[in-house]
Amino acid sequence: MAIAFDDPYNEVAEAAIARVLRAERVARDAVAQARLEVERMVEHARLDARAFDARTERRARAVVAAFERDTAARLAEIGAATEQAARPLPFSADETLALRRAVQAVAAELITAPP
Repeated sequence: MAIAFDDPYNEVAEAAIARVLRAERVARDAVAQARLEVERMVEHARLDARAFDARTERRARAVVAAFERDTAARLAEIGAATEQAARPLPFSADETLALRRAVQAVAAELITAPP
């Protein structure tokens, strides 16, 4: 049995091989394009994550700063109230009169008390 090298068989085989090679080239190009797209997506995700991180950091710092300002204001109010509470209040006219009478009563009692 001899091997036949007829042209129609060779043409069909060559066409099939060419189709396979073209399909392989297209597939390789698609894979390369997909890799590039994945790299772009990863970089975009990284940029989004960094932006999110920066926004979160700014918001956290703003909340901390607001808390610190509020705390400082409240502490100032407490300090002012403490100072005011520590100051002696002047007696009213009625209180002064009542105190004077009480002191006079004690003095009179001490003066007239028997030895």
